Amino acid sequence: MRKLILPLVALLVFGFSAKPTQLTEAERAMAIKYLSETRNHMLQVLDGLTEEQLHFKPSENEWSIAECVEHIAISENVFEGFLKKTVAEGANPALKDSLVFKDEQLMGVLTDRSQRFKTTEPFEPRGKFGSHEETVQAFLKKRNEHIEYVKTTEDDLRNRFNQDLPFGTVDGFQVIIFVAGHSERHILQMEEVMAHEEFPNSEEED
Repeated sequence: MRKLILPLVALLVFGFSAKPTQLTEAERAMAIKYLSETRNHMLQVLDGLTEEQLHFKPSENEWSIAECVEHIAISENVFEGFLKKTVAEGANPALKDSLVFKDEQLMGVLTDRSQRFKTTEPFEPRGKFGSHEETVQAFLKKRNEHIEYVKTTEDDLRNRFNQDLPFGTVDGFQVIIFVAGHSERHILQMEEVMAHEEFPNSEEED
């Protein structure tokens, strides 16, 4: 009898436990694409800008390009802690039905500049990293770490969830999409600054 009971106990303990799942290759490719493309987009926008252009503000209440970059760099560091917290809280598959957006929808919501939001004080640009060049390097360092994480992680991101965002529940993978989408949102803001009619000419055009 005991020989029959032990296999049954093992089946109950291990056979019906939630199996951790790794990201699929398609999910990894999507996240790496978003993270890489938005990183490269920022570098493209910043290429060749003068100090005057970097610090031009369309109005007193709007950010300059340099301030947008600092906000992105600050956020990139904060989101790392956000992701770690999501993973550390463990799997909770019961929340899967609470997801508000599909992955592609989330990216679209984040990059929609028709709705504007005021950031909170910890995310305000105040010269935290030093010079503009140091700020860009701080962003690149953290962004490249995020890309490497996506390439190598075995974390069960699809069964970990976070409900701290203002629009509702996201899973761990969508936290990464949020990182990319947030930066793209503010890169688009930088392009709006450059399109302003009073944006300074480059030195070559003087």
